Amino acid sequence: MALWSGRFEEGADAFTQRFGASLPVDKALYAQDIAGSRAHAAMLAAQGVIAAEDAAAIDAGLADVLGQIEAGEFAFDVNDEDIHMAVEGALTAAIGEPGARLHTGRSRNDQVATDTRLYAKKRATDLMAANVALRQALIAQAEAHFDVILPGYTHLQHAQPVLLSHHLLAYTWMLARDFRRLEAARDAADACPLGAAALAGTTYPLDRAMTADALGFGSVIPNSLDAVSDRDFLLDLLYACSVSALHLTRLCEEIILWSTAEFGFVTLSDAYSTGSSIMPQKKNPDFAELIRGKSGRVIGDMVALMMTVKSLPLAYNKDLQEDKEGAIDAANTLEDCYICAAGMIATLQVNPDAMMAQARKGYLAATDVADYLAKKGLPFRRAHEVVGHLVLLCEKRGCDLEDLTLDDFKAECDLFEADIAGALNLEAIVAARTTYGGTGHEAVRAQLAEAKARLAADEALLA
Repeated sequence: MALWSGRFEEGADAFTQRFGASLPVDKALYAQDIAGSRAHAAMLAAQGVIAAEDAAAIDAGLADVLGQIEAGEFAFDVNDEDIHMAVEGALTAAIGEPGARLHTGRSRNDQVATDTRLYAKKRATDLMAANVALRQALIAQAEAHFDVILPGYTHLQHAQPVLLSHHLLAYTWMLARDFRRLEAARDAADACPLGAAALAGTTYPLDRAMTADALGFGSVIPNSLDAVSDRDFLLDLLYACSVSALHLTRLCEEIILWSTAEFGFVTLSDAYSTGSSIMPQKKNPDFAELIRGKSGRVIGDMVALMMTVKSLPLAYNKDLQEDKEGAIDAANTLEDCYICAAGMIATLQVNPDAMMAQARKGYLAATDVADYLAKKGLPFRRAHEVVGHLVLLCEKRGCDLEDLTLDDFKAECDLFEADIAGALNLEAIVAARTTYGGTGHEAVRAQLAEAKARLAADEALLA
């Protein structure tokens, strides 16, 4: 029987009951729902709204329901509209009249908002932990291959040589920002709506601070209308998930490219590759591709919720039943992607010789040759033009800058001397970039220490 059946002479037919039910989705919030109900019952007893013995029976009954669900022994009834009805129905069937007193001073509107906030807090924390694990894997690879040089790219064209460690650390900083966004989403959910009732509060002498404290919330939402209708915290979580999913697509796109025969920079572990049903030689980066592809789901979940809350009048509307499925899916998807990416990075085999071979192509020393002339007094724009002519000469001859003679250099500019050879050495080019944030060895050592310190600080937040 529906909780609101007293007003109606007819029940919903089978289709509308199924269409309106949220149990298939919101049963994932069973732990949060039971925690909220236990806190609510304890507060009602403390305020003298229900008897202490009723509260004790409710608490014991809810603990039993929780145990049944976690043991896989709870029978969800298809006639239950949502997790709240499923839990309350089982409780009342087990303990009788005290169970019917549980909902005093409460509406499903503030109940579901409380459940969803508790769930968002938990999942944001879970994602922060998975984020940390991926950063650990990236930092470990950066340390293990600290001195490896590869070509840096702009427009996917060879640009300047960089350390692989520098390249990998770029992703740790993206993920560190993602950690902050997830933390902000967790903080946004950290306010308790319980006690707002349907929309206007209640005449019962509820102690909203008591339930907020019992549930671990940092504050109480001050406006009952806002308390039941706000879903900004879910948008914050979905945005954080979406941005991080996009960052993972960038990482995975590079892994996919680097693992091709054309690049050959890395070899994926067999555990993170698949073969072909027809081509026996294939080793496909399917899991990197899946991570890249799953970003569409996460971003779609965010857009879906934005459209759901668009133009909703105060306070609660049934549209908000659609808020949870996308958030649950996005959090689950991103967590799986984090876990998969961490394993893939941790088991990645780096091929330094292939990286260096490519770094020796594409005139990666060109900028340093221009800087060489600028340091000798030639205006940089003129130096840029001189080196452009030298590159054109190399293209016509089919050689690289290091293959040119000193006479070739002097033919373009008499400022060139024999020491120009130092500006053509890739190791020296990389090592010379010592400014903060640069790719030079000393700069990257400092950056690595900073990345590890940030990681340690973030790990401490989760302790």
